Amino acid sequence: MADVQIRWQAVMIDCKEHVKLAQFYARLLNWTVVFAAEDYAGIAPCGTPYGGYPGISFQRNPDYVPPVWPEQEGRQQTMEHLDLAVDDLDAAVAHALACGATKAEMQYSPTEWIVMLDPEGHPFCLCLNSQMLNSPDCALK
Repeated sequence: MADVQIRWQAVMIDCKEHVKLAQFYARLLNWTVVFAAEDYAGIAPCGTPYGGYPGISFQRNPDYVPPVWPEQEGRQQTMEHLDLAVDDLDAAVAHALACGATKAEMQYSPTEWIVMLDPEGHPFCLCLNSQMLNSPDCALK
């Protein structure tokens, strides 16, 4: 087998309005939109130059159908979601709501993580994890 270089470039999220969703996540994470084109947009930590991956990218898909949360048989399922570490659940929920998220009605462990929905219906979790946030090994700030 030949030597092959494989590196993580980005998580790609399908959506109807790629620039608006990129702006939402940039506000939520205090990151920046590093590119926005006709069908794609991307965000990365502030100070990351275009091409300085990894990041989160958003792909315009006019046929995108939001998943339902929690899952229901015969309906669009969640294929993946983002877990975001926070040090204060209440403050993180308030921030996410101010950015344009909604809090999911169904919560499974509300003292440990809160399920939120982004403006296009993708679920993401705000996870209480001060240990990870304060770790010197936490690469993405």
